[in-house]
Amino acid sequence: MATLDTKFKLNTGAEIPAVGFGTWQDKDAQRDAVAEALKAGYTHIDTARIYGTEPAVGAAIKESGIPRSKIFITTKLWNNAHHPDDVEPALDASLADLGTDYVDLYLMHWPVAFARGDKMLPKDNNGKMINGDTDYVDTWKAMEKTFKKGKAKAIGISNFSRKETERLMNESEVVPAAHQIEVHPYLQQREACEWFRSKGIHVQQYSPFGNQNEIYSKGQNMGKLIDDPTLVAIGKKYNKNGAQVALAWGIAQGHSVLPKSKTPSRIKDNLEGDFKLDAEDLEKLKSVDKGMRFNDPSVNFGWNFYVGEDGKVE
Repeated sequence: MATLDTKFKLNTGAEIPAVGFGTWQDKDAQRDAVAEALKAGYTHIDTARIYGTEPAVGAAIKESGIPRSKIFITTKLWNNAHHPDDVEPALDASLADLGTDYVDLYLMHWPVAFARGDKMLPKDNNGKMINGDTDYVDTWKAMEKTFKKGKAKAIGISNFSRKETERLMNESEVVPAAHQIEVHPYLQQREACEWFRSKGIHVQQYSPFGNQNEIYSKGQNMGKLIDDPTLVAIGKKYNKNGAQVALAWGIAQGHSVLPKSKTPSRIKDNLEGDFKLDAEDLEKLKSVDKGMRFNDPSVNFGWNFYVGEDGKVE
């Protein structure tokens, strides 16, 4: 089964590689992991200010010798820099750490603003998050300026509901180029993803393996998505594993997928998740949808995320 090199077109006209390399967690291992990913053939790297991995990503890219123009880099604005005056300086700090003068995609990581300042997670004496008062529309308007200046070749959002996205579009100029959300075969969000596509917004899947990530307490007392019998059985037909089937499923929906690993063999395996599933197998995979969302920090972040979306537990 040949590995494809699928790319999708953003509403800016730019192409985004379907398989991206995620760099959330394992901060100290990321320089080697990104170097390994680039060696394996990845051309799309996803990072964020809050991950603390931008310097590692920048160093690995520099050491690889691969021209900057051949790599698609995404990073994300963190919640403590939502005030319009803080947006461009935050991007400048990310660019400095990445060792580049532009990113291919700059995302607003969450619609919620935290208190301004150097603290990424500002908390009061009771350990409760201190929120800021900046409206995400005003944050977006400041991001639009970075787009117009060319520091961000495209701008987008992450973890927004459809309602929040609609309001954002109604009150601003630039339609988000991408929306990064939790999507996997256990949380397919077909209706929402179709809505974003209809607006010209490309969907990116974080946590494409669902509860594979140990940080998600909700997914601990159940079988792993990548071991699901339906995914495993389909995989056998193509000589692929359940994880690769999960990635191929996402790509078949027109989404880019963002697996992460620090293990060289898995890094390579994940890139080989870019293959074509037959229509009958895509039909079978509809049946594994549990509407199960593993990531919802509403309580900790002081904002009610994903209202009206699949998998939201009220």
